[in-house]
Amino acid sequence: MSNEVMTKEKVNMDPKYIMELTLKLFITCVVVAGLLGLVNSVTEGPISEINKAKTEEAMKAVVADPDNTTFSDALELTAEMTDAALAGGGTLTEAYEVLVGGAPAGHALKIVASGSQGNIEMMVGLDAEGAVTGVSIVDNAETAGIGSKVMDNEPVASGMGVLDQFKGMSAADGELSVGKNVDAITGATVSTKGVTAGVNAALTVSGVLG
Repeated sequence: MSNEVMTKEKVNMDPKYIMELTLKLFITCVVVAGLLGLVNSVTEGPISEINKAKTEEAMKAVVADPDNTTFSDALELTAEMTDAALAGGGTLTEAYEVLVGGAPAGHALKIVASGSQGNIEMMVGLDAEGAVTGVSIVDNAETAGIGSKVMDNEPVASGMGVLDQFKGMSAADGELSVGKNVDAITGATVSTKGVTAGVNAALTVSGVLG
């Protein structure tokens, strides 16, 4: 091995060099972390407001009287509520109390259920008696031109919007099922089943909320 190579290896293994390198890496990490924190602090507020506005828009789309309806802050999710949603076929992620004239008038529940291409995130409105007042799709990854027909509330064979058919349904109707008491969009049965599972989950949670 040449003297030049040996000298270079000695320099690279020198404790002072290693300490300097470690210090530089530490400083770099601190600076990067600080910049990321700054970006987060700047964007967190606007992102939060956008998400809040989208959530409120979805909630207003599922209540009977959107012009006179307000909503509580997000309710604390209890184990009983989340377990009920899972038993119904979906995951409860957010829950709000619906208020009309300041008086309790039901709930708006954000539910996630499985579709044909991924998760379907939906808002389900329920009146004080636990009947569905509306279903609104918040986010989805369903196939364009097929599953998207369900997400866009296109009509089923009866002429009613596939999402609109859930209005008025309640626990009294029993478990909702495609082919039994729910009509599917032709070619998008799995997507329809996903929404149906989400509504079942909301109705199960409604039973817990009372």
